Amino acid sequence: MISADLALVDNVSAKSETSDKLLPPPNPIEEKTTPDNAQKISQKIIKTGSMEIEVGNISKAQQIINGHLKKLDAYKQGESFNNSDNKETLRMTIRVPNQNFDNLLQSFSSELGNVVSKNVGIDDVTEEYTDVSIRLENKLVYLEKYRDLLKRSNNTKDMLEIQEKIRNLEEEIESSKGRLKFIDDKVKYSTLELTLIKNNPRNAVTSNIGFGSQFADSLAEGWNNFVGFILGLISFWPFLLILPALIILFRKWRNRIKKRNNKN
Repeated sequence: MISADLALVDNVSAKSETSDKLLPPPNPIEEKTTPDNAQKISQKIIKTGSMEIEVGNISKAQQIINGHLKKLDAYKQGESFNNSDNKETLRMTIRVPNQNFDNLLQSFSSELGNVVSKNVGIDDVTEEYTDVSIRLENKLVYLEKYRDLLKRSNNTKDMLEIQEKIRNLEEEIESSKGRLKFIDDKVKYSTLELTLIKNNPRNAVTSNIGFGSQFADSLAEGWNNFVGFILGLISFWPFLLILPALIILFRKWRNRIKKRNNKN
């Protein structure tokens, strides 16, 4: 009897794995085509975005960002900073409650600086979430059936086979739960990839930095060039020592030539 029940469950389970529509199998196991919590599953929308903004002062921009994150219950998931010769770049990954995503984008666009690029993506994962939920509930039904068969089984071969089925089902169930949890997290908190760029004054035609700061920067650059020129000359000091000796030898040689010409 156990072997017969096991064969029936295997047959039903096989149909479940090969049918995208999860067709109802024959009794005693009836697969669900809608989840028990169907009425509780609302539309699942994942919002993602990326922004690249030119700013005049990264530190000041960070203060503005932190203020908005606190106000909108958002947080930074990661951050990286790079400082090259021509610009400073700050990249950060921000997680914000789905309902506050649009407000955050609007605040950054209007208060941080010049928006170079902005991209927003919306992904409706309701169908995937519902499908995973249905499959999860059906697998839980199979799991209980196998466990019941295991309790009634006295045959070692059947017991080993049932235990292997249970192990595979438990792994699939954990995978499905993990997928649902991942989707819930992405739906609850939208993700924004924000990049702040501060161009150095000499390369920033549209920079917000004033004339006085640019003038001081130019003076400093000119002085650095002059110092570099002097240091370059000093690096040729061995040639400066040899040059007077060469001039003296040349004069002596020329005087000897003149004396010979006078004698002749």
